[in-house]
Amino acid sequence: MEILNYLARFRKLCQPGIRVPVVFLVLIVICFLSFQSSTLFSESDLLHDLRKMFSPSASNSGPSRSNNSAADNSSAPVPIPVPVVDNRSSPSPQPEKVENSTNSSLTSVGSPLDEGAEMRKKKGRSKSPPRSDKPASRNCSREREPRKKRKTTQHVTSIREMSEILLRNQRSSCSKVPQWSCPIDQQILEARRKILNAPIVEDDPELYPPVYRNFSTFKRSYELMEKMLKVYVYNEGKRPIFHEPILSGIYAAEGWFMKHMEGKNRFLVDDPAKAHLFYMPFSSTMLRMNRYDPKSPHKRNLVQFLRNYVTTIAAKYPSWNRTGGADHFSVSCHDWASMLTAKAMGDSIRALCNADLMGAFEIGKDVSITLTPVRNAKNPVQNVGGKPGEQRDLLAFFAGQMHGYVRPLLMQQWGKGDPDIKVFGPLRKGRRWDATTYVDSMRRTKYCLCPRGYEANSPRLAEAFFYECVPVIISDNFVPPFFDVLNWEAFSVVVPVKDIPRLKEILLSIPREKYLALQTGVRMVQRHFLWHSKPKRYDLFHTTLHSVWFNRVLQLRER
Repeated sequence: MEILNYLARFRKLCQPGIRVPVVFLVLIVICFLSFQSSTLFSESDLLHDLRKMFSPSASNSGPSRSNNSAADNSSAPVPIPVPVVDNRSSPSPQPEKVENSTNSSLTSVGSPLDEGAEMRKKKGRSKSPPRSDKPASRNCSREREPRKKRKTTQHVTSIREMSEILLRNQRSSCSKVPQWSCPIDQQILEARRKILNAPIVEDDPELYPPVYRNFSTFKRSYELMEKMLKVYVYNEGKRPIFHEPILSGIYAAEGWFMKHMEGKNRFLVDDPAKAHLFYMPFSSTMLRMNRYDPKSPHKRNLVQFLRNYVTTIAAKYPSWNRTGGADHFSVSCHDWASMLTAKAMGDSIRALCNADLMGAFEIGKDVSITLTPVRNAKNPVQNVGGKPGEQRDLLAFFAGQMHGYVRPLLMQQWGKGDPDIKVFGPLRKGRRWDATTYVDSMRRTKYCLCPRGYEANSPRLAEAFFYECVPVIISDNFVPPFFDVLNWEAFSVVVPVKDIPRLKEILLSIPREKYLALQTGVRMVQRHFLWHSKPKRYDLFHTTLHSVWFNRVLQLRER
């Protein structure tokens, strides 16, 4: 009956001169669809096709293949389904030829990373699907919002899996395409081409290639940063939250970076039109101390404070609106910083001390830095160093507060007097912290245990580089510092929380030669984790700035 109703409507839809041909054509189509419905389509599909064919919006001359609406086009069959890409993503350029540090070449669409020949050999036996040159689609809207930490058992992401995420995220950027182009964009794109096609470098008098993901890429990128990078620092914002660095304590990293970035350096520029990056100099620690209101649910007043700051600079300068904040960055170390900045300035590059994959950290855009406890602000490298690897007589050591859920597990398993693994609470001499015993133990142990506290990171990680012991990271889904450029498998050990009972077995299974290689890697990479009263090449200040620069260069896409 419904089909007959559609036929009756032809008197109104068709002009008298063409009514008979159109009716004849429609009858043929109906017969064809009726035959197809017996094998491919249901009755509802047939009616759906008829509704589109006889809709009042159709041409008076009958169905036509031209001027179809967007809705009609969306239902047309295509050979390969095209994934829907978030509107903030932009297509990446065609694959570029990249030379890696092993003298082999690989095709890349946005990443200079060499995922390792060994990994490719293992996968070589199984037939892998054909690789597409098109960027993979990403749900950027989901990644922009902080995810709630799961209370149930969560997937533990390995270092290799993080590397795959990094490669995938660099292929498909979530950074907003600039609203209008400017010469600065062309400079960054040219730098990107030079980085991805960096000449092979296998040795260097200053650096140790094994500790880098791709040494040639890092060296070329760092040289370009020194040569061309310009940073504009916003003057907006009142003290003490802005422009007042804290140089001691476990959150001192954000203060030391602010001090050096606002001091005299080659990167500063007074004209924002000449800047490649824009620094927002606020302290997450001072924000917590001066603005936190316990009565404000979900720390809403702190988020609003940062949003007001962004509104201020966006109203005064065109730079934020041009890129959506994609060329802006901040350095924050307080435990709350990841959540606060994600909600207030999530499209910007955030250098964070707590890089948790279960939180709001985005590999490939954001930068993981380390908590660096500075005890002497006048000499931040005081007492740096430790015994050579051959002279270390203790297998593993940890002492500290029982914050979080991992440290109590570590204490329960290994705090009962094991001769090889020493785990303690706070070491005290009377009522005071016994720093001497703590430092001496760090200097003589082979492996420094770095379990997470309340958050993913721990000051023990920075102290491991201070005292030159191999860090053992016990923090599931923690993204290690400068993960975008450093090869953490060359100087650290990562142990999942579930394997704490097997900790001794795991460490003893590492051959002596492997341990000495790891300890050498720690000494060689140490320079990237040290603050200095005056910035030095490859120090923590320059390494942090480089990772911000590196991620911005790889994330930028042409209009």
